[in-house]
Amino acid sequence: MLLDLFLLLAFQLLGELLVFLLALPVPGPVVGLVLLFALCLIRRRVPATLETTARALLAHLSLLFVPAGVGVMLHFARIATEWPAILAALVLSTWIAVAVSGRLFAALLARTRASAAEDRP
Repeated sequence: MLLDLFLLLAFQLLGELLVFLLALPVPGPVVGLVLLFALCLIRRRVPATLETTARALLAHLSLLFVPAGVGVMLHFARIATEWPAILAALVLSTWIAVAVSGRLFAALLARTRASAAEDRP
C-alpha cells in the first residue's frame, strides 16, 4: 500500500511539474491523474494493489473535504458580502448542467432508438 501511495503522489508531482513547466491552465493533480490513467490504458489493467489503495482512499474521501471547509470558513466575511453573485453562479451553472445533460440524453436516446429500428427486420 505504501508503494501505491508513493505512485499516486509521484504522478501528482509529475503533473504539478508539467503544469509548471508548460504553464498549463489545468491543476497539476488532474494532469497527474490523466497520466496515470494513460499508463493503465497502455498496460490494459489496473494493478490490484493500486486498486485496493484507491478503494481505501475513496472510502475516506469525506475526510479530504475538511481542508476545503476550513478554507471556506477563513473567507466567511468575503462570502457574506458576495453571496448574491455566488448564489447566481451556482443556480445558473446547475441549470446549464441540467439542460445540457437533458438534451444530450434526449439526443442519445433518439440515436439509440433509430439504430434499434434499423436493426429490426
